[in-house]
Amino acid sequence: MSHNLPLVVAITGASGAVYGIEALKALKAAKVPTHLVLSQAALQTIKLETETSAKVVRELADQVYDEGDIAAAISSGSFKTRGMLVAPCSIKTLSGIANSYADGLIVRAADVTLKERRPLVLMVRETPLHKGHLELMLRAADMGAIILPPLPAFYHHPKSVMDIVHQSVGKALDLLNIEHNLFTPWTGPHG
Repeated sequence: MSHNLPLVVAITGASGAVYGIEALKALKAAKVPTHLVLSQAALQTIKLETETSAKVVRELADQVYDEGDIAAAISSGSFKTRGMLVAPCSIKTLSGIANSYADGLIVRAADVTLKERRPLVLMVRETPLHKGHLELMLRAADMGAIILPPLPAFYHHPKSVMDIVHQSVGKALDLLNIEHNLFTPWTGPHG
């Protein structure tokens, strides 16, 4: 896979906009080009949960698309990418992906990622989960998506909330074969 191919990043309206923002920062540091889509709900969540403006979030990406732009490059499988990260992934977006209901660019780009057999990582952010949520995750996984809820790990001895965020983002980047230095991976009890 060519390392200059872009990664599609979507930020949806689930709580946890910080995951998408920190992923964009890490991808910029790794010199991975990014194509970003923000849902309308994401814009509200960014404002409510972070001290980062939507303008600054957009500036972290190399290319930004409007969620309603169905003619965007990332809406076609002929536009080659490294894959897609949805961070965070709302249940609404998960439902659209699991049901191939591409009523906007985020779900269309995810659908394209799946049909082209590229990695699609969904940082599903909801708790508790009812049976419908679980069935949607199973359906998306059966279609090829990687379900990665941002659950904290503690083997890296986090000292802050951002350490916990970085570990989850780092796991997502690991799944996309993107090198980072967001956390120290487990090497065993004596590593």
